[in-house]
Amino acid sequence: MGKVIKNYLYNASYQLFVLIVPLITTPYLARVLGPQGVGINAYTNSIIQYFIIFGSVGVALYGNRQIAYVRNNKQKLTNTFYEIFFMRMVTIGVAYIAFFIFLAFAHRFHSYYIAQSFSLLAAAFDISWFFQGVENFGVTVLRNFIVKIITLFSIFAFVKSYNDLWLYIFILSMSLLIGNLTLFPSLRRYLGKVDWKNFHWFRHFWPSMVLFVPEIATQIYLVVNKTMLGAMTSVTAAGYFDQSDKIVKLSLAVVTATGTVMLPHVANAFMQGKHEKVKDYLYQSFEFVTALSIPIAFGIAAVSPSFVPLFFGTKFMAVVPLMMIESIVVVMIAWSNAIGVQYLVPTNQNKAYNYSVIIGAIINIVANVPLILLWGAVGTAVATVLSEASVTGIQLYAVKDEIDFRKLYHGFFKYFVAGLLMFAIVFVLDATLRVKWIDLIIEVFLGIIVYTVLIFVLKTKVSKDVITIIKKKF
Repeated sequence: MGKVIKNYLYNASYQLFVLIVPLITTPYLARVLGPQGVGINAYTNSIIQYFIIFGSVGVALYGNRQIAYVRNNKQKLTNTFYEIFFMRMVTIGVAYIAFFIFLAFAHRFHSYYIAQSFSLLAAAFDISWFFQGVENFGVTVLRNFIVKIITLFSIFAFVKSYNDLWLYIFILSMSLLIGNLTLFPSLRRYLGKVDWKNFHWFRHFWPSMVLFVPEIATQIYLVVNKTMLGAMTSVTAAGYFDQSDKIVKLSLAVVTATGTVMLPHVANAFMQGKHEKVKDYLYQSFEFVTALSIPIAFGIAAVSPSFVPLFFGTKFMAVVPLMMIESIVVVMIAWSNAIGVQYLVPTNQNKAYNYSVIIGAIINIVANVPLILLWGAVGTAVATVLSEASVTGIQLYAVKDEIDFRKLYHGFFKYFVAGLLMFAIVFVLDATLRVKWIDLIIEVFLGIIVYTVLIFVLKTKVSKDVITIIKKKF
């Protein structure tokens, strides 16, 4: 498990770096661009994401898994990579044509859509799935770190007012493209010459479509909230929800990093017929994400009344209830990621995985309509929780005959009690202290200390594992 832990840390770092620039720049941009500018970015980005989704045809999951299957055979690895890469270039090209057709009929935000479209081009050169498949996550971290640092400086240097919104979107899109291109030199150590006689890129199309269906559903209900808010209410409401979503996505990057790491590991074990080992991986991973997601969810809810005005500014106070409601999905997504991405996908149970995310997407879209009309952005946050809870519930039902739920939820009650007590202490403290950064930092560190002490007092499995590791070291 040492390699898995190392890759988890690499992938968690990678996911954080992907989000670190918008997070660091958010307080600055919230004040420079205002709710209107933030909302336009969120709305136009949600539109371009549809073209990225349809152009990517499920390669993120499919490519990761297929590379994991053939990584021990260099010739198969070479052909598999180039076949999948070429297929994605073709489908992204089709998506680009569709985008320009859409642009011809769009009545507003043309310049912003053009700037966003470089993200679509970047998707064609995204080969992070290959390095995930060969379980080399380190190569993506350093290169993306450098690109993100350059992006960070570019934003602060060139984005000075609302009039620079187009430039801000362009900088973000180009950073994705440049970051993806810098990964290609690292392919040389893995790949050989292509066997053109056996080069059949289209053979990956239909199998990838099987995983494309859930990816469509997953991605659509990640972005449809902002699209529906922008269309049914205002781009400002979409901006409020987008700010809440950024914080939740940042925390999720840490939690769901285990899914990307464990998928190739479990897929490889499954191909070797080690089915009991596959289940053991799930129990371990589920315990870990439960222990991690519960304090993150409670923590976000507890500090949001102070965090929002400090981080986003007083113009974004409407984000507070959104963050408190949406924090619930941290636990829901952590569980569905463990079951779906770390168990159902690598064991080829695609049908059950597809059903869960498709139904989740339908529930999200259907629930959004009345809830947005009733409560605006708050309604979208509620719809998000309902959809994620349905995904998790369906996946749990799908594995009920394969998995021992007593083992799966063995430590849940202890983590929940520790998280609830931490929430109560931090929330009361947040209400009594002044709204200052030093007070917020004190709250966060106190919450970490309280939760850590409680899980050791309650003798959870994670705390026992930590004690065992420390004893071995010393």
